[in-house]
Amino acid sequence: MQIGQVAARTELSITTVRHYDEVGLVTPSARSTGGFRLYTEADIDRLLVIRRMKPLGFTLAEMRDLLDSLAALNDAGASQEQRATAASYLQQCRTKAQESANTLRKQLTYAEELAELLAAKADEVVANRDGRR
Repeated sequence: MQIGQVAARTELSITTVRHYDEVGLVTPSARSTGGFRLYTEADIDRLLVIRRMKPLGFTLAEMRDLLDSLAALNDAGASQEQRATAASYLQQCRTKAQESANTLRKQLTYAEELAELLAAKADEVVANRDGRR
């Protein structure tokens, strides 16, 4: 797939996909004869992992380490030590993701409470204004 198709499938901008290529997080699997980046389903899967990590505050280094850990866990040739290290890092990332999700849930609750408060206040203002007429 070309970069535009990948951007649409991952809901990332073309600029963002290019940036992740430039920093080495997701390298296109191939190039067309015209030099266009070509991506596979595995590349899209990597981009989707990154897309999920970004709003949770993971750094580029953490993203790279998690992607490497996932690759090691999927690599039949990885040593037992590599797999254990990868599994440990995966657990650390899982914990961080859960903590971030809890924080976001709390922030969402606050945002909903504020929206309800403002809606009630707006309704009150409209009622008072209409009652004065």
